[in-house]
Parts: sequence; C-alpha cells; structure tokens
Amino acid sequence: MKRKVTALLMTAALLAGLAGCSSGGGTSNNNSSGTDGSSQGGGELVIYSPNSEGLINATIPLFEEKYGVSVELIQAGTGELVKRIQSEKNDPYADVLFGGSWSQMYDNEELWEPYVSANNDNVEDAYKNECGFITGNTLDGSVLIVNTDLIGDIEINGYEDLLNPELKGKIATADPANSSSAFAHLTNMLLAMGGYEDDQAWQYVEDLFENIDGKICESSSAVYKGVADGEYVVGLSYEDPCTQLVRDGAPVEIVYMEEGVVFLPASGVIVKGAKNMDNAKLFMDFIVSKEVQDIWGSTLTNRPVIKDATTSEDMRPFSEINVIEEDIPYVSAHKGEIVNRYTEIFTDLQSK
Repeated sequence: MKRKVTALLMTAALLAGLAGCSSGGGTSNNNSSGTDGSSQGGGELVIYSPNSEGLINATIPLFEEKYGVSVELIQAGTGELVKRIQSEKNDPYADVLFGGSWSQMYDNEELWEPYVSANNDNVEDAYKNECGFITGNTLDGSVLIVNTDLIGDIEINGYEDLLNPELKGKIATADPANSSSAFAHLTNMLLAMGGYEDDQAWQYVEDLFENIDGKICESSSAVYKGVADGEYVVGLSYEDPCTQLVRDGAPVEIVYMEEGVVFLPASGVIVKGAKNMDNAKLFMDFIVSKEVQDIWGSTLTNRPVIKDATTSEDMRPFSEINVIEEDIPYVSAHKGEIVNRYTEIFTDLQSK
C-alpha cells in the first residue's frame, strides 16, 4: 500500500497557534483485541516523525502491509512537529508522533493520549512505559568515537582518559547548550563522575573542556565526521551514526565509557484526541513488537528497547557495557540550570 509523504514547512501561523507523570494513567487504554491485529487494521493513520529514512523505511511499509492501513507521513524536526501538534490541539491532524526525545514528550504531557502497549512487559525494565503515555522504542547511547589511524599508543577506555594532555585540542564535541547529543554526554559524564550536582563531577567537566581547548563543532554530525576524516583523534558522540561508520569501514572504533554509559529512549506518543485512535494504538504495539525490534536491531544501527532482541555484530551487547540510568525527570526539570553552569565554565575558560 502506497503511503503519502508530506514535507512540513512551518509558518508563522503554526508558530502562533513539567507536569508530573502519572504511572497509572494509561493501562486501561490497551487494545482490547490484543497485539496480533486480528480485529484491527484497515483505514488510515497520520504519522508525524523526525526519524531517519532508514528507520522510517524499515517500519512504515511493513505496518501498512501487515495491517492494511494507509499511512500519511509528515517529516520534520521534533521541535517543529511538537509546535504543529500544539497549534492543532483543538482539531488534531496527526495521530502519532513517532520519534523525538523522551524528555520533550514528558514536558508536553497535555498533548498526548494515555496509552500503555500490551507489549510493555517485553521492554527492558529501565525503559518501560511507567508514565502511561510514552512508548520508548529505540535506545541511543552516548559513546566515544576514536580514529584508529591517529590514536597511536594513547589508551582511551572512558571519560578519565580524555584528560590526557596528549589529547589537548584533539577532542571533538558539539555545544551542550545547542546539541542534544552533546547535552546527553554532559549529563552522562556528570552522572558517571559523581552526580548532577556533585562538585567533583563539575570539576571534571571543567578539566575536560580545558583539554578540548575551545574547539566546539557546529553540529553533532560534525563530531563523528570530523573523527572519521582525521580532524580529531576522539569525539563525544552517540551510538547510531558511529555504528554505521564502523559498518561502512571507516577507520574508527566505538568506546563505551568504563565509568558508565547512559542510553536514552526515543519516544512514540499518541496525539490526544487522535481521529484514528485504534490504528494509533496498533502502531504503538507494532513498534515494540519482537518482529519489528529484531528487524531494527539486525538491519539498522538503532538499538532495540525490548529484552533479548536480535542485534548485529556491530553493536556490543548490553551485558558487556556498564549501563547507568539517567534520571530523566530530574534532567528535564533542571536542564536550564545544567546548561547555565556549563556555559559559565566554558565562558570562564575562554576568557583565560
């Protein structure tokens, strides 16, 4: 079944247009017919998504074929899509927002329909839908990417090794104040080195950015591309594109920080008052089904969120990684404070 794809252009009209999470809100909204779609399917579904073409192409055509649903797909950045949903809240056009950060969905709870998938029990415990309206479906971990042609005898196993004077000016990072992946690394290192409010952890941040020596990349993609191209020895990046570089044969390797790695879930939510509610719930069940999660894990570079999912040999198993859990509600509530403290440190370093 052919889907309609629309490119989203935000206009001034659209632009004109932290509540706590209730853990019991969505369980009563589960699909009464179960997850096999036996009494479901047909009709339409409107999906807004910031996801990559690879993830979209591995998911939506299969959903259409399996359930006979005609999907209209509208693609844009997460921020643009959330603004559009806000502007349309009295007459929703979208049924589902597929992708985007968990924290951004958490901060906009009033826009989402309570729903917990019947497949929620299969999800890794740390990423279950406990709030009642966000279906985590893939995981992205903060990692270090190392150029194997340039590293020489320098040993990099984690954050502490980035303070090596030999790496001064050779470390790539984006700006945590503007890049979601760089901000994820900032909160990851704070948690791993002592805690979000720990003075020693913040001293590490200062020491690291002194070694970074003011060289801030303009985007998250400039980090992993800069390392792969030999501009930097090591970069603070995230697992998905780095795994793809390894798969493509680039002279890089991935380091999962020995002090601890945070994996953040990408979200799936149903728009409150969605016109195609049954199909929206069916889609939530679908993206956390073993069938789909195995496809993602084995053919893409997106890490599955369910237990015992199939993954490619390019992706290190969870059992071999020191996984630590981000306090997402805390970070969401204190993001401004964290960014401001980082900015003060960076500004002070630049003025020396």
